[in-house]
Amino acid sequence: MSTLRLIPGTPDAVLSALTEVLAGSGSPFAPLPSDPAGAARVRQAAVPDEPVEDGCAVVLSTSGSSGEPKGVLLSRDALIASASATHDRLGGPGQWLLPMKPYFVGGLQILTRSVLAGTTPVLAGDDFSAAAARMTGSRRYTAMVPTQLARYLESAADALRCFDAIVIGGAAMPADLKARAATAGVTAIPAYGMTETGSGCVYAGVPLAGTSLDLDDGRILIKGPTLFSGYRLRPELTAEVLRDGWFRTQDRGEFVDGRLRVIGRLDDVVISGGVNVTLPAVQARLLEHPEVKDAVVLGVPDVEWGTRVVAFVVGQPRRQALRDFVAETLPRAWAPRTVVQLDALPMLASGKVDRQSLLDGVR
Repeated sequence: MSTLRLIPGTPDAVLSALTEVLAGSGSPFAPLPSDPAGAARVRQAAVPDEPVEDGCAVVLSTSGSSGEPKGVLLSRDALIASASATHDRLGGPGQWLLPMKPYFVGGLQILTRSVLAGTTPVLAGDDFSAAAARMTGSRRYTAMVPTQLARYLESAADALRCFDAIVIGGAAMPADLKARAATAGVTAIPAYGMTETGSGCVYAGVPLAGTSLDLDDGRILIKGPTLFSGYRLRPELTAEVLRDGWFRTQDRGEFVDGRLRVIGRLDDVVISGGVNVTLPAVQARLLEHPEVKDAVVLGVPDVEWGTRVVAFVVGQPRRQALRDFVAETLPRAWAPRTVVQLDALPMLASGKVDRQSLLDGVR
């Protein structure tokens, strides 16, 4: 078996290592974030002192946004399949701009697509507009998380319009953000996927070529060539989620007019005071309030209620006003019992909300 390389998670280092493994000449690697906490998380998940499982090209750590990080094994074939299917869906290979960290799957796949397309990726840096101006490809792409898109729509809308497509992943794309992008003439395509699926594998509700979808009592199942090989040194956990070639995600969904609609995570329905509460529905309602700039709704263990519904909001609305606002369209029992006002939601480097940090702050 090969020995795992730990490399700096910088664009240059990751691009060099990717070029080698995609050519079939490099040994497996795991990119390390520059911050100590992130590097420690990757070391914990990647376990560099043990041999690497056969067929592995890259070990990526999950974000750990909702629990313990895991080392995800991605093969050379999975990386190529994901990049090729993405280009096929978008209209052909092109040049990519990188506004994401390359030690997470979204950033890594931007570099993978660049290698396969034979184009030079452009780094976004601190000035997105200036970076976009350096793009020279006949077809131009980028990918980012919803928070980035929202910020760039305010500060760099002209730059966004120069891209043939902008893939939006890492989190659900709010309906109002989708509408803002369309109004601004920006081609933003919501993507669903995760590290285990080699990045986004469902674009605008339609799976990429080679990917199959199914539902098991609402649980989203995914099958196809972009799937990971397993979790690093965790055969029991791998066996739980990979069955007969299908990856059993932790997400719930439904098919609407032939397209996948992601409803939320399996644990997004909690029992509070004997009532089933769908947290994403509460969150979506809060985001409609004019005084709420951003929000996340979580369930917190509670002696009295079993699970207490807690809303973390960016803004200064009064608690009772928010409860009444939620109760206008949803059951009164779904209204958050606790409202925590924040200047900004804590974010991980992956662009996801740091849910664990929020939970730790209220327990």
